[in-house]
Amino acid sequence: MTEVLVLYYSHSGATAALARQVCRGVEAAGAAARLRTVPPVTARSEGAPQPVPAQGAPYASLADLRETAGLLLGSPTRFGNMAAPLKYFLDGTSSLWLSGALAGKPAGVFTSTQTQHGGQESTLLSMMLPLLHHGMYLVGIPYTEAALSQTASGGTPYGASHVGGADGAPVLTAHEQALAQVLGRRVASLALRLGSAPRG
Repeated sequence: MTEVLVLYYSHSGATAALARQVCRGVEAAGAAARLRTVPPVTARSEGAPQPVPAQGAPYASLADLRETAGLLLGSPTRFGNMAAPLKYFLDGTSSLWLSGALAGKPAGVFTSTQTQHGGQESTLLSMMLPLLHHGMYLVGIPYTEAALSQTASGGTPYGASHVGGADGAPVLTAHEQALAQVLGRRVASLALRLGSAPRG
């Protein structure tokens, strides 16, 4: 079965909640979702993290990227940019870039912020840059999706998003859930089409 990697970093749980909705969209398209996260990073090295954290999804490896047919990448916003743990992981993918292992695979991005104007779109764009360098096909959310015009919280054409509010609660609105599922479905659908296309 075609698998799509849903790879995220989450600090307060909001990005993890989006990732679960993205997985639902992947599976609604007829693909399997492989949910993975990355470990936190600190200013000093404390040794390699265990491959399976105490709770939540297992930590990602380069094999997860190589073995799956598409990628959905999620991060909270850090001053309008992706969080350091996700950037650190992506910085270690040069062997995949050298081999072209991700070229021609579809990808989408998602994020969460505490405030409405907390840099969601710039964070989504920052996550797209390494994916473009890898030669991936970027997938967004078109305005033909009604929830994109109706949402009063998260949701952008660049990717799915969530606004936590003052309490930073990881509770997604109905529109945020719908748009995360749409993004997962669109990436998985393209992965399935590309996988069945004749090679030559």
